[in-house]
Amino acid sequence: MTDQTIRSPTGPRAAAISDGVVRILREQTGRGPTEARTTIHGDLVACVLHDTLTVGERTLVADGQSEVVLTLRKRYQDAMRSALEAEVEKHTGRPVIAFMSDNHIDPDVGIEAFILGPERDDGRPT
Repeated sequence: MTDQTIRSPTGPRAAAISDGVVRILREQTGRGPTEARTTIHGDLVACVLHDTLTVGERTLVADGQSEVVLTLRKRYQDAMRSALEAEVEKHTGRPVIAFMSDNHIDPDVGIEAFILGPERDDGRPT
């Protein structure tokens, strides 16, 4: 586990997803969130991230460039999409059929949301 705080209200599978999302963000942006909490409910996997902005992004926000930061974050999320989806699929055993991602500046919060494909009758992913 990383040094980030990982809370898992839905057990070890959610904690593993949180840890993986934090790791991917850290590897791709140079800094991961300091807190992540994943909730799994039915076909929805939602990972809420806190304290996500890099020092450079915070500098831009302080200079009134919040929209630039949000646009950059969207590009990061698009570039990381396949890695994030693979992480969720690895821990849920189900395909990700939709991915949505967004960030908020104040407070510094982000969300990675995944919609899972249906399970087959035998419990394996389709």
